[in-house]
Amino acid sequence: MKSEVHLIAGAVATLTIASFFTSTILVELFGSKEAIAMVKSLIVMPGLLILIPAIAATGGTGFTLSKSRKGRLVENKKKRIPIIGANGVFILVPAAILLNGWASAGSFDTKFYVVQIIEIIAGATNLAMMGLNIRDGLKLCGRLRPLKILRPTQKLPG
Repeated sequence: MKSEVHLIAGAVATLTIASFFTSTILVELFGSKEAIAMVKSLIVMPGLLILIPAIAATGGTGFTLSKSRKGRLVENKKKRIPIIGANGVFILVPAAILLNGWASAGSFDTKFYVVQIIEIIAGATNLAMMGLNIRDGLKLCGRLRPLKILRPTQKLPG
């Protein structure tokens, strides 16, 4: 049961951050100032209300599941978690709140875009690390097997 909750919560958290990231990039490239303000507002509410519990559930279940596991994959996942968390708490959430406030006030100045760039870099970093954690988790539970690399002298199967 814990592994299913971990899988679902991790997927929700990752997809939520991916949607924040994608919608931010697309609206910045192709949207109006009003569209940017709407995306920033939706990221804060209801976005953070979806993301924060999903991250908490992922972390809690992951911590519990890791107590009975050892090895390089588990250790790698454990090393990424504090970075993902710190990125979220100290960069992504404050940036989302600041950007929402500035966008709703129509303040699209240099500070807005500096914080936007920082948010995009932090979001991409978190997505990459979460993707690595998903990959390692799938390996741990046997749903992802390593690719078999053929030597030049071997023939392809079939």
